[in-house]
Amino acid sequence: MAGSELLGLGFEFVEVFAFIVLATVGLAVIFGMMGIINLAHGEFILVGAYATTFSAAAGLPLALAMGCGVLTATVFGLVLERFIIRRLYGRLLDSMVVTWGISLVVVQLVRIVFGNSTPGIGIPFGEVSAVDAPTYYFVLAAVSVAVLAGLYALFMWTDFGVRARATMQDEATARSMGVDTDRMYMATFAIGSALAGLAGSLYAPVLTVTPGYGSSFLVEAFVTVVVGGSSVLVGTILASGFLGAVNAGMTNLAGTFMGKVAMLIAAIVVIRLLPDGITGLLEDVRDKWGGNQ
Repeated sequence: MAGSELLGLGFEFVEVFAFIVLATVGLAVIFGMMGIINLAHGEFILVGAYATTFSAAAGLPLALAMGCGVLTATVFGLVLERFIIRRLYGRLLDSMVVTWGISLVVVQLVRIVFGNSTPGIGIPFGEVSAVDAPTYYFVLAAVSVAVLAGLYALFMWTDFGVRARATMQDEATARSMGVDTDRMYMATFAIGSALAGLAGSLYAPVLTVTPGYGSSFLVEAFVTVVVGGSSVLVGTILASGFLGAVNAGMTNLAGTFMGKVAMLIAAIVVIRLLPDGITGLLEDVRDKWGGNQ
């Protein structure tokens, strides 16, 4: 394979990996840690994108506009959690129906209020001449890695993380130990909402922002969460890397459409062979290896 082809393949992987991670991580927190099947995840992303687009159109610098997008999505998530979602913990099917209804309502409200088009945002930072592609995609990749590292540090190395994980694993015991479980649920949902808003904000300069914007992220997000398995952060990293490699390789060979098809086929195969996901396999191997010591 020629050097230019290797660069192209590497760029494809970077682009797809960043997209999958940023699309997935907010859903992974809400679904993987809280047991809420949030079919409105795409609309949380949509809220962040619209807030960013209109803030930028109003004259704010892009970074501040993105901050407005994240903040708006966080507030949106908090309002929903306080008035609706908090009644759905532990009710998977109910959460699916309700969040699906929320997604329909949000999309139609956006279409009625803002119409089917929004002001465009130019892609910043210019291009990398070696691959003839926007530098911004490498920025997205760096942000995706930083987000994963930040979440790992938050949930594994802080007192908040210990309390949050205790609440998700055994709410009754956590409450008996003095943990404010209601506040933990609220804070964790806010984090997931903020991450969804971040994805929408970061991709507002790249993708056309329309009322159906969130659907561009939804399939990859759910597929990655299921393929990753029960361990939210490790599963997201491994599944994003695996699916990104499959997508990038096939895209490089046969185009974008076939890249997505190959990724979905790979996901189906993994789910069929590993019903507990990639991290479920790793846990089984660890348990067997540990039991043989």
